[in-house]
Amino acid sequence: MNLFLVLNGKSVKQVLLILIAAFFTAGFLFMGNISLTPVFSTKDGSKAVYRGEKDLALTFNIGWGDEKAEPILDVLKKENVKSATFFLAASWAERHPDLVSRISKEGYEVGILGYEYVDYTELDDVKIGKDISKAQEAFRKLNIKEIKLLRAPTGHFDERTLKIAERYGYTVVHWSVDSKDWTNPGIEQIAANVKKAGKGDIVLLHASDGAKQTEKALPQIIKDIRDKGIKLVSVSEMIANGEVKSKEIK
Repeated sequence: MNLFLVLNGKSVKQVLLILIAAFFTAGFLFMGNISLTPVFSTKDGSKAVYRGEKDLALTFNIGWGDEKAEPILDVLKKENVKSATFFLAASWAERHPDLVSRISKEGYEVGILGYEYVDYTELDDVKIGKDISKAQEAFRKLNIKEIKLLRAPTGHFDERTLKIAERYGYTVVHWSVDSKDWTNPGIEQIAANVKKAGKGDIVLLHASDGAKQTEKALPQIIKDIRDKGIKLVSVSEMIANGEVKSKEIK
């Protein structure tokens, strides 16, 4: 025997309203869970920091060139920025020991950007380990000690990268706000890209020669952050000062 459910127009409208309300409620809860999901992490606990709970960290990648790093350091000094994190490719650091020394002596944190500019997701485990080990040795010779942070050279990483980095004693650091300064979109656009940053954000900037406009955009970036009453810290200070955020990597 076939059974048919007959609904009048009023009932259909009521059912549709209930379904729509349920859909938006589920979507709201889902987005809320994403924003509160406590760093990219693996099932066994390996993690990569991408944001914190408070303060803000400016991070600068340097992989090549000898023209832009020093002017950016000059701007940070002029603007009285005491804390920032520089992720340096060890091959670059070996060629520019004076700049590495200045970064360290002026109190800025140094993190590793690998040795060569290679995509870790395209390397096998042994080659990833060799690149990290080679970078580690290079910084040891430069007398830069107690480095705790590593950023994947191209920004691409996977579960293997997190586990290998952890074995070498490093926490992988990503970012939550990309200035896109390496595309040289204009000084105002770079500042606008960072202006959306708030408490807990880790901002990606570059001090390699390819980022030609970062130096001039930096004063406005710093002003916008300070106008919001947000403190500038290093990534390690951010980690130490509160909870960091993570997502599972598969």
